[in-house]
This record gives sequence, structure tokens and C-alpha cells, in this order.
Amino acid sequence: MRYILIFWGLPMAFFWGWYFLSYNDINFGLLFFSRVLHDFAFEFYGNLLGIDPAEIGPMVARACVVDTLVIFSIYAFRRRRDILAWWRRRSMNAVTEPGPVHPAE
Repeated sequence: MRYILIFWGLPMAFFWGWYFLSYNDINFGLLFFSRVLHDFAFEFYGNLLGIDPAEIGPMVARACVVDTLVIFSIYAFRRRRDILAWWRRRSMNAVTEPGPVHPAE
């Protein structure tokens, strides 16, 4: 799990952190976080791909969601025995533990 967070989570955090800081022009005096660089980068990629630059943000968001689902599906498949054991313990505890007692009104 540590490697998943390193190789998936850090790049995602870096990209989305840059995206929202530059989109809202919170630049801390750095050109890297400025709206000018944000617009340039998306215009460059839009021209390169032949699409409207405004469509790139939602496309990247969808790709990130799909990547996240694939990565965590693979992780869940690899840990399926542990997850199944946890689910069975949870189900057994829910059946054996009494529910909350409500006093009669």
C-alpha cells in the first residue's frame, strides 16, 4: 500500500494541487502557479490534441477516476482473502451484538 500511495497518490496530489492553485491564480509569487502558465499549458495541450483547452480538465478528471478504480480494484483483488475475512467478522459481530435499546415512551 505504501508504494501505491507513493507512485499513484503523490503525482495525483501534485497535479491537482497545481491545477487548483493555478486555476484560481494562487501563485505565492511564483510563475509556476500563475494563471498565465495554467492557460498556456492547457492551450498548448489543446492545440497539440486538436481539442478545446477547456475540455482537458474534465478529461483528466475522468482519467484519474478510471485509474483510481483500476488501481484499487487490483489492490482489492490481491487482498480479497483479507477483505472477505474482515467482512465475515463484521457480519458476525453485527448479528451477535444486540442493537441499541430504546426506552418505551
